[in-house]
Amino acid sequence: MVILHYRSPYLQRTLSINKKKKNDGILSHIKLPNILPEIFQIILRYIYGGKLSLKDYDTSDIIKTLIAASELSLQELIMYLQSFLIENKTNWMEQNFDFVYQVSFESDSFMELQKYCTNLVAKEPDKIFKSPNFSSVSEKLLISIIQNGNLQISEIQIWEYILNWGLAQNPELSSDFTNYLKDDFNTLKNTLQQLIPFIRFYNFTSKEFTDKVLPYKRILPKELYKDLLKTYLNLSDPNSKPIDKSEPRMIKEIKSKTIDSKVITYQHAELILKWIDRLDITAKLTSSYEFKLLFRGSRDGLSPNKFHEICDNHSRTVTIVKVKDSNEILGGYNPIEWKSNQSNSTTEDSFIFSFHNNGTEKYILSRVTNENYSTWNSKNCGPSFGSDLYIFGKYCGNVCKQKNYEKPIRSTVDKFSVEESEVFQIV
Repeated sequence: MVILHYRSPYLQRTLSINKKKKNDGILSHIKLPNILPEIFQIILRYIYGGKLSLKDYDTSDIIKTLIAASELSLQELIMYLQSFLIENKTNWMEQNFDFVYQVSFESDSFMELQKYCTNLVAKEPDKIFKSPNFSSVSEKLLISIIQNGNLQISEIQIWEYILNWGLAQNPELSSDFTNYLKDDFNTLKNTLQQLIPFIRFYNFTSKEFTDKVLPYKRILPKELYKDLLKTYLNLSDPNSKPIDKSEPRMIKEIKSKTIDSKVITYQHAELILKWIDRLDITAKLTSSYEFKLLFRGSRDGLSPNKFHEICDNHSRTVTIVKVKDSNEILGGYNPIEWKSNQSNSTTEDSFIFSFHNNGTEKYILSRVTNENYSTWNSKNCGPSFGSDLYIFGKYCGNVCKQKNYEKPIRSTVDKFSVEESEVFQIV
């Protein structure tokens, strides 16, 4: 009991209070309803041992331990757990980002985790805005996101996401604003009143303002609306912005206009990134990315073993394949980790593609339609997107047979050999 009293300020306070209440030598009984018994066992190992090895624990249990450590005011353990997560569990945290982001703001003690999450969401805002749980994000968290000047997303997209969030908080409201009554607009206005000051309305083009903001004029503060209307009426070009009043976010493009590839060019990479962000091919990239080369067949060996040795447990990867004796380039994007465990992976964001004549003019983009069979993880094959793009190795065992993706990416189902294969991680 002495060690508990010494190591945890929370337990120190609680035990001291109990001691004052009854000084009869009977052991104190402390209730910790928010901490699971198995998590408290982990805490006890740390308190009594002074050290804690985390390599054998599930990441979800480490998160629970972090929350428990905060409740018990174990600052040293909090710092250790945050550092371990950031240094060793980034893939898991990215795949469960909306949960991790919410947790990071549950306590002011989680500053390192907050910093990690804030930087990541600025760089990859889709992790929040396109999350299936976006509507449950708190107003406080949403404000912290949209006030970030480095958020890699256009202002019009932010406005649309905020509107959708507001509608989700009021399911009785229709998504068709044309039938709104005054009370409907007031409901939406009250929901969004704390968020609207952080929207940079002067970053819109005249057309965006007319099409996307003007219909919702009733939810804007009157003085703001009057000034916006006056400003945009003075613009003659529908694609222009009021430069003197805009505060643009620091939108970046690909970090380098060169790419370490023997198969694709910067232009290929830029187009693939737009597909990842689901942008129109004429749109400007709204996220900052880097193609980090993980695997190259001619360097590392064109075999399933080498692919899995290097690429397993890496998420957000782009596979590039140069078909031997042709001008075809094939490829696929896998947002989740590769494994070697004889299993299918599930995601709605994977896609496969092909380029012809080595350029970007002729291409086929095919998104997954059966998300339960988006990729196939097997130690016996390389990066495979079901039978739609199945890469076995260097020689003639590779094939493209359309099944779980929108369309075939080759004009033939004949097997082919690989001249070169590369795998990049998008970071």
